[in-house]
This record gives sequence, structure tokens and C-alpha cells, in this order.
Amino acid sequence: MGRLRPEEISSILRGAITDYENRVRTEEVGQVLEVGDGIARVHGLQNVMYQEMLEFEDARGERITGLALNLEEDNVGAIIAGDDTHILEGATVRRTEKLASVPVGQGVLGRVINAVGVPMDGKGEIEAEQDVPVEVVAPGIIKRQPVKEPLQTGIKAIDAMIPIGRGQRELVIGDRKTGKSSILLDTIINQADQDVKCIYVAIGQRDSAVAGIVSALDEAGAMDYTTVVNASASQSATLQYLAPYAGCAIGEYFMNRGEDALVIYDDLSKHATAYRQMMLLLRRPPGREAYPGDVFYLHSRLLERAARLSDDIGGGSLTALPVIETKAGDISAYIPTNVISITDGQIFLDADLFNAGQRPAIDTGNSVSRVGGSAQIKAMKKVAGTLRLDLNQYRELASFAQFGSDLDRATQQTLNRGERLTAMLKQEERDPMPVEEQVVVIFAATNGYLDDVETDDVPDWERQFRDYMRDSHDEILSSVRDEQQISDETGASLREAIERFNENYEPESRGLVAAGVETDQEGGTHGAATGDDPTGDQPNAAGERS
Repeated sequence: MGRLRPEEISSILRGAITDYENRVRTEEVGQVLEVGDGIARVHGLQNVMYQEMLEFEDARGERITGLALNLEEDNVGAIIAGDDTHILEGATVRRTEKLASVPVGQGVLGRVINAVGVPMDGKGEIEAEQDVPVEVVAPGIIKRQPVKEPLQTGIKAIDAMIPIGRGQRELVIGDRKTGKSSILLDTIINQADQDVKCIYVAIGQRDSAVAGIVSALDEAGAMDYTTVVNASASQSATLQYLAPYAGCAIGEYFMNRGEDALVIYDDLSKHATAYRQMMLLLRRPPGREAYPGDVFYLHSRLLERAARLSDDIGGGSLTALPVIETKAGDISAYIPTNVISITDGQIFLDADLFNAGQRPAIDTGNSVSRVGGSAQIKAMKKVAGTLRLDLNQYRELASFAQFGSDLDRATQQTLNRGERLTAMLKQEERDPMPVEEQVVVIFAATNGYLDDVETDDVPDWERQFRDYMRDSHDEILSSVRDEQQISDETGASLREAIERFNENYEPESRGLVAAGVETDQEGGTHGAATGDDPTGDQPNAAGERS
């Protein structure tokens, strides 16, 4: 046999190496070097991708999912999305060659799932149309169009002064227990006839609080078009970190089909905390306030995915309402300023206003929508034009007026009007209001038709007026709803209707007192327990005994 030439040797060696590489690539396996606190260091996964799903084999023979986050020279830092107590040193880790993904489609509506798409509501498997990666690049500017269609929240103060458009990112910010989640729940409930799919992402909340939200949505019939992604406080930091991206991916599925979706992240303060925990355990260097340096990118890459797509690619939209919890109203802290600089405006809820009984406790001075009037129907734009200015003037004068008693007539007039406007903006929970009813109520308030009504009677006036408009002047409401503007003719009819209503208006409280029924502080009613009626039965709304 002749001797092999050098090029033949190199060709045989190249073939052997390629064959070896192919054999290795079919299943790349690593070993756990150390594990604890939901973090594992893995040796041997040379070709693993950033954010690739890994499979850990634990001592019980079960497979636990992980996610590769730190790609270092000699090892991979991975986070474990599940129970790490049975994963031992030396355990086998396999690549899946799949990025972290979540099931999407019509099948996830009405369901409660965790951050990796596992159902938590006991209703069986999810019928998903496909699995999509939780992290994708946000659409570029060419793929977008301006935000110009309103997303009605049903809350007067927001729709009139801080309007939200479809495709906008509006931050809801305030201390704990100031009504942030209530505003968001009402917004979801108000989408019943607006054809908007909703995704509510609960991050780091108590399971009982999430159960309360799900039952409130169920009761209002809103779960039919809503998905709840629950990464509660009892779950690992890993799942809390993934949850908003999973919720966003579910919303994007609808946006890419040309539909409108709304995703709520409640709340991103806890999301940042979960991320900080993971990163410090992965030995990433802390920066300001012990957060890792890329914590801004954490939220910017999430919120940039909200968009109104151009008509060429379907014209769908994804609106994002992130929530941030402040401490003692400090909106200049690190995470709040980060998110304020990413979003298109903020709704600031003030604890002092909340405690003073102004609910929703929206501070109009610190709240802004950077989309503004583009996200309002013409009718609302017209009637609410001066509302914000009037309220801010009133707030300044009110703080000034408490020092002096001698006020000129114009100041008294401003204070009087401001009190009525403030009372008119109060709204009960779970009572979102159709936009046409908002328009007629605000029209009455800003045009001085409430100036002679006692401030305490304003909510009662509003309730009776709305009933009156629905019963007797439905054509005015229909005109505002369909034409989305107040024509001169509609305006004249509306003025006439309000004047006629005011002539006959009698506060319910007076009617009840005349009927011998006391009213309590809250404006509710309770029967006066007399000798004839020892039970003091609750009267109904008309003040009659049940």
C-alpha cells in the first residue's frame, strides 16, 4: 500500500473532526458545578445561546427548566424556573436549542397561567395556536404609525385629562394602597364592547390578591377577553422576571394579527427587585441603589414593544400600562425616573388626595399624557379643553384662600366651580362610564350647570342625570357616540335637556329626609329604627322599606 499524501491525511482528519462535531452537536450536555438560590453554574455548554432554555435533571429523575443568562469563558450562569432543591452538583444539563417561549392564541383568553405558560386555574391544558419567544425585538419606526385612536378607560378623570391612546405606554404611579390596581381593573372591564384583548400580569403580589382580581374580572364578565399571567410573591424570582415578557408576547400575537391588545404590568417595581436578586446572585456588579447597570434596559426593551403598527402590516396595536409603586410619593427615585423616561406620560396617584376621599386620587398637576388630544374623540376634546386648567387654578386658589376670608367675587366663583368639578370627577370602583355619558356630564360641569348644586349632592345629581339622559334623551347620547363630536344642533339639545333636568332636580337625600329616613356620612342610606320598626330595615334606593 502506497504512503498517504499530506493533503489526503488533512482531508481524513477534517472529515473525522466534522463527524465528531456533528455527533457532539446533536446533544450538547453540561454538568452542574454549584447550585442554590435558584441559580446554577454549569460547565460544558460551549455553544449555548443567551436566554436559551436548558433542561436540568434532578435527583428524582424529573426535568426542571432553566435559562442561560451569564455566558462566561469557563461556565454558564443559569437561572432555574422551578424548584432547585433536588438539583445536585454534577447533575446533567441539556441544551434545548429553544429560546424561552410561551403559548399564545385565542386559547389563552380566560385563563390564569404562570410565566412559562403552565395553567394555574385547574381548567386543563391550554389549546395554544403556537409557542412564541418571550423576548423579541420591538418594531422599528417604519413599522409604526402615530397613536391617534383612544383606549377608553371609562374613568372620567383619565379620559378627559390624561387620555390614553391605542399603542401608547402610560405609567400608573403612586404609593401602595392608593387605588392603582382598581383603575386598571376598571379599564379592563370597560373593554367589554371595545374589542380589546387584555393581559394582566401580576408580579410579586399575594396569591389572595390575584385571586380577588380574577374573581372581580369573572364577575364583570371580563375574563372572556382577558389572560392573567400570575408570578406571585410565592414564586421564584426567575418566574417574576419572565412574567412581563410572557404577557407582552401574548399581547403581541393579537397586535400582529391586526387586533388591539392591552397589557398591564402590575407592578414593575417588584419586577426590578426580582431582577436585582437574580443578577446579584449571578455576580453581576451592582450600580446605583444596588441595581445592576442594565436595569434601565430591562424595562425599556419591554415597554418599547408597545406600538401602533402601520396599516401595511395590519394596523394592530399593543397598549402598555406599567405600574410603579413609590415610597412616600418619591417619584424621583431610581426605578420611577427610569420608567417615567421610557413611557409616554404618567398617571400619578396621590396618597393625600386618596385619604381626603378624592377617588380615584389622580393628581392632575403631576399627571400628563404625551399623546394628549390625539387620543380623544372630538367631543371629549371640546368639553374637557378647559377642565385641567380650571382644576389647577382651583387647587392653587384653594391653598391660598385658606389663609384669608375676604375673597373677591371672581375668586369665589373659581373656588365654587372647582369644588363642583372635583366632586364630579369622583367615581365609584367597578363603575366605568361610557364615553358619551362622560361627555354630557363634563359638558354640564364645565358650562356651569352644576354651580347651584350643593357639592355633596354632585354624585347624586350625576347619577340621576345619567339615568335621565339614557331614558329621555338617548338620541343625544347616540349622536355623541356615533359622530364622536358635538354638533351645534346636538349642543343646543343638550343644553335644553340639562336645563329641563335642573328645573326638576331634587337631591335624593332631601327626598329621603322628607320621607323620614336619615342619611349617613357616605351618602348611603339607613333606616331610622323607630318604635314601629324595631328592625330598622335597609331601605332601597327609593327610600322604601324592603
